[in-house]
This record gives sequence, structure tokens and C-alpha cells, in this order.
Amino acid sequence: MGILEVKNVNKRFGGLQALGDVNLSVAENSVHAIIGPNGAGKSTLLNCLVGKLIPDTGSVMFDGQSVLGRKPYEINQMGISRVFQTPEIFGDLSVLENMMIPCFAKRDGAFHLSAIKNMMKDKEIIDTAEHMLEDMNMADKREMHAAAMSRGDKRRLEIGMCLSQEPRLLLLDEPTAGMARADTNNTIDLLKQISDERDITIAIIEHDMHVVFSLAQRITVLAQGTPLVEDTPDNIKGHPKVREAYLGETQDAA
Repeated sequence: MGILEVKNVNKRFGGLQALGDVNLSVAENSVHAIIGPNGAGKSTLLNCLVGKLIPDTGSVMFDGQSVLGRKPYEINQMGISRVFQTPEIFGDLSVLENMMIPCFAKRDGAFHLSAIKNMMKDKEIIDTAEHMLEDMNMADKREMHAAAMSRGDKRRLEIGMCLSQEPRLLLLDEPTAGMARADTNNTIDLLKQISDERDITIAIIEHDMHVVFSLAQRITVLAQGTPLVEDTPDNIKGHPKVREAYLGETQDAA
């Protein structure tokens, strides 16, 4: 049994069947990718995992506990963190201040921006945040306004902010969207390092097959809200339907 178990999940929006009998098992300490074209149900599934949507039927279990009916912050406290498609950072704050916010929230609970002045006097929080910036190779950017950074560095900061909460499952929603190739490759290297060095499971939704095949140990392919196939990267590459639908090749060319 995996750390994340999705069983017979269905979700409709009016007459649209967004998810149909989705089953998914994500092994602990693995990197599992979920791929598919626009409209395949990837974002709907992700939103069911983090409490933004409740399935019509089925179950979503994390480490043996149901996430259904829990608020997003409660799911986060269970050990699930999500990296959004567009980096969710505070652009007007410094890189260090951004990193301090989740460190503070993990220790003391809810955080309000009015608490920044007091937070900046807290040596324990500062030390924790600076240590995470070193882990993210961002210590030299600690005083920079977050809005001034490249998209790749914003993503690196957001991932560090998630890791500071010490999650057991990190959900990534197209983490390299809009990046130049150099930033994409840097993000791949960072996620490889995180997977190798930390006790963490990563589930990633991604369109870029270079990213998927560089990181994933298992891949689930969604088509029209239903899993088409789940297998290893090598077998996914060679699967005729997958090559035709998602890798731009026809079965005759395979």
C-alpha cells in the first residue's frame, strides 16, 4: 500500500465527467508523475488531493487517514504540501522574510503579515529560515525582493518554503511551466537532490516530458478523466497509445 491511495474517485461538473473511477497508488519515498493532455482531469485530481474539491464518490487516503472533508490547512498539517503552477510567494517581501513565514507558521500556527516586525526579531526563526536558504542555494539572495527574482528562483524559493514545513508528500503542479530551459534543468536537479536526500514522496503533474522522464519512477497517464496506463518510464515511452497521444508519435512510426 502506498503513502497516497486514491480509490474509485469520481467527480462531475454538471454533465461533464471530470474524473471517472480513478485509482492511484503512490509509493512512499518515490517520485510519481501524472501526465495527460488539457482536460484529462489532472488538476481536478490534484484539487481532490488537497481539499479544494470533494469527490462525488471514492476515497483519498494519506498514510492511512482520509483527507476527504478536511480543510486545506488541515491537510497541510497532515504532511502534504503543494507547489502551485504559478509561484505562490510574497513579492513585496525579501527572500528571507518569505522563508521565515512558513517556519513561523509551523512553530506557532497561523501567520498574519502584521507579525513580520516581531518575526524579524526571532533568532530561532531567522536561523531556521537561513538554514533552508542555504539548502536551496539561495543564501546570497536573502535580502533581495522576491518579485525581482527569475521564475526559476521564485520556484526554488517556493519549494524551500514548502520543505520548511517538513512535509511527507510534496505535490507539484507543473513546476517548470513558463521557465527557460536552463531554469527547467536547475529545477530538475533541485528535485532530484530533494528526492535523494530527504525522506519525502513527490507527486508531480507536468506537461514537459523531459521533466517527467528525468524525475519519475512511476507514471500515471490520464485520458478523459480516467487512468489510461500506469507503469515505469521505460514502459510508458514504449506504450503505443501513450506515444500516439502524448509523445507526438503514431503507432505506425513506433
